Amino acid sequence: GALQRAIDAGCILIAADAFGGSRRCLEMAVNYAQTREQFGQVIGAFQAVKHQLANMACELEPALSFWWYAAHAYDHIRHQAERHAAMAKAYLTDIYDRVTRDATELHGGIGFTWEFDLHLWFRRAIFDRGFWG
Repeated sequence: GALQRAIDAGCILIAADAFGGSRRCLEMAVNYAQTREQFGQVIGAFQAVKHQLANMACELEPALSFWWYAAHAYDHIRHQAERHAAMAKAYLTDIYDRVTRDATELHGGIGFTWEFDLHLWFRRAIFDRGFWG
């Protein structure tokens, strides 16, 4: 009924928020890797950092399609909407959690400080994961 439609819409919106937050955290991590210098070079030149950023991006990009399909099902395939909304919310909030943790790790100590905004995204990821179940 109407209550389930509202829950489905909420899950899809949380999934969208998680995707946007994940994308922003990845952008912050890439920008930081391109500017932070260690041992005479930017940390983005190190293979381990490149792999970490690539893994974050490879995990995030397919998630957009997952979210889009959930939104499509909500509008056009009602009998699949509940399942796809729940899966999109669960999947994207899980990615959001991992991307914010990886971005924080990449930033090192500054990622935990109040002077840098990454902690806000980290807290938002925790909220999104628990909201709407």
